[in-house]
Amino acid sequence: MDILADQGTLFLGSRLKRLAERMQGDVSRIVAAAGLPIQPSQYPLLATLDRDGPMTIGQLVEAMGLSQPAVTRILARLAALDLVTIARIGRDQRQKTVTLSAQGTDMIARSKRDVWPRVESAVVDLCAGLTGPLIDQIAAIEAALLATPLDKRGAGLVIRPFSDALAGDFHDINAEWIDTMFRMEETDRDVLRNPRARIIDAGGTILFVEAAGLGIVGACALQKTGEHQFELTKMGVRPSAQGRKAGEFLLAAIIAKAEAMGAETLYLLTNAICAPAIHLYEKLGFVHDAAIMRDFGARYARCDVAMRYRPQSVSERAVCVDR
Repeated sequence: MDILADQGTLFLGSRLKRLAERMQGDVSRIVAAAGLPIQPSQYPLLATLDRDGPMTIGQLVEAMGLSQPAVTRILARLAALDLVTIARIGRDQRQKTVTLSAQGTDMIARSKRDVWPRVESAVVDLCAGLTGPLIDQIAAIEAALLATPLDKRGAGLVIRPFSDALAGDFHDINAEWIDTMFRMEETDRDVLRNPRARIIDAGGTILFVEAAGLGIVGACALQKTGEHQFELTKMGVRPSAQGRKAGEFLLAAIIAKAEAMGAETLYLLTNAICAPAIHLYEKLGFVHDAAIMRDFGARYARCDVAMRYRPQSVSERAVCVDR
């Protein structure tokens, strides 16, 4: 007999706690598979520092809605892992500022690329179709988790680096959406036919996303256009990967790669017809920028949208970006 389930709303808090612990256990296996030392319960604090920058312990308590002892315990564990630094403000022992360490910043970037999209995809899959009273939905989630844990759900996505063997995929994936939605321009042909010369050897990079059972389903490039300046270009995802969040997974990875490469200016050029893609760019931190349009928009006849990446915290169809 499951006393928490049988008593309905009486033990709702305990039942939700049990559900949270079960989900965090599933997520911990996803994190471990990515080779990260982070516990799921530590992510909200790390995400807060990533989003808002250095904060005092009091500010963290307020931002997260947790008790000070709880925040202090999490910080102690994160400090032991060298993911945060804690420094006293002046001579006041009561006031300390908390900052992500270099290792913590790297771990967050890897989490955004390898963990968070997979967890989000798994939870979306878990909650799909839920209707009715809250208690019934909780029961449905419990049953679904028992049948298929979170770490067994999701798209099974993996990021692959560029190799000459994948040059054909880079060409075909992008040629598909360009020919379908627009007209292939000479600058498109040049890049797609010569990815190593035009992207890799010129100081940029190309990443691919591979989906279990489908192979390579997406590609995206960073083309160096100046000192610490990159254009996010030639991003496409095959329609066969629709619903797997492959576009978001790939975009998060290419943003993390740009940051690792020292990008100070990261921008993209596209067209308003690519509304789903534009929504995705906005979700991950790109904003519309008139200066980018002025300086780079003439590169493509089809370009009528220009965006610049501005770091922030943390449903695709074929994703298209014109560059």
